[in-house]
Amino acid sequence: MPPILIGSEIYRRSSYGSKHPLAIPRVSVTLDLIRALGWLPDAQYRDSPMASPAELARFHAPDYIDALQRAEATQQVSPAERERFRIGADGNPIYREMFRRPATSAGGTLLAAELTRQGGIVHVPGGGTHHGRADRASGFCFVNDAVLGLMAWLDQGLTRILYLDIDAHHGDGVQDAFHDDPRVFTLSVHEDGRWPFTGATDDRAGGHARNIPVPPGFNDSEMLWVLHEAILPIARHLRPEAIMLQCGADALEEDPLARLSLSNTSHRSVVGAIMPMAPRLIVLGGGGYNPWSVARCWAGVWGRLNGHDFPERLPPAAEAVMRALSFARAAGRNPPEAWFTTIADAPRPGVVRAVVRRAAARAVEDLSALAPVVP
Repeated sequence: MPPILIGSEIYRRSSYGSKHPLAIPRVSVTLDLIRALGWLPDAQYRDSPMASPAELARFHAPDYIDALQRAEATQQVSPAERERFRIGADGNPIYREMFRRPATSAGGTLLAAELTRQGGIVHVPGGGTHHGRADRASGFCFVNDAVLGLMAWLDQGLTRILYLDIDAHHGDGVQDAFHDDPRVFTLSVHEDGRWPFTGATDDRAGGHARNIPVPPGFNDSEMLWVLHEAILPIARHLRPEAIMLQCGADALEEDPLARLSLSNTSHRSVVGAIMPMAPRLIVLGGGGYNPWSVARCWAGVWGRLNGHDFPERLPPAAEAVMRALSFARAAGRNPPEAWFTTIADAPRPGVVRAVVRRAAARAVEDLSALAPVVP
């Protein structure tokens, strides 16, 4: 079966608020760009269902789910619930679709887990809300669709799952959810010293997690080093039955909420390298706060999953999608022409610094202790 793309129109009309980093369109522009490129036959698209409260309760506390639904219905939250559930606090705003939108993200990832029951590849750019906690919102994430999708795979009987996270922010919510479950191995590559200020190299979550914190300016050459010296050796050792990749676009150089310097070439390189190792593969979205860089990155990931050739210049319909965007931050005042006319960034190579080499080496220490090697 060819790869499947899961999307929803809820993202087109939904915003966290005009001053929030998630005021920008992301999933809707990604889908528009993919369609304008002619890369999305009807047979490869599925509309995301909305996860039910019962499905969300597989991980999330029922009283927290109730609070999210009440907050959406009333557009307000009591001081006690704000304090307890962090709704309307810490960058987790009250907005019109604040239950339906995350429930749709979760529904998409749950559908992806079902579609890959017998194998295959599914891309869910609306997923990747990796900070969500069982009983509270965190880091713009009201639910944790990645955790729910991984639990769905476990419910199918899988016992060797690799969760790989290349978002600029540590995948703390997923790591902590599976702290005591050796069936899920979590591996996060993220900016050192950035919120949520977790994910140090010695943070090993009971032995079945690894973290690779990288310095500001992390470049394509360094990502290739991490890929070949840490990510792929770990995957080869684990021989996973399934891989879930959180493909946050905030690690790109143009992103305003991080200080990493990757091109979108790196994201496609990671995707291409792990595809042959994944009998089941779900690729999620995640962070990303520049509308041009997010759409070009995630559309490029879809192109890589399908083996499409990338045009040197976008066709007129795709270029029109990109030129229709606007961005209130400084980067939007004078965007470079390449953001309108290309999908692939120019590579951003550089020196592989000693700190990156050390972090990658630490991640593969004592591999034999991670999990039994399958004969």
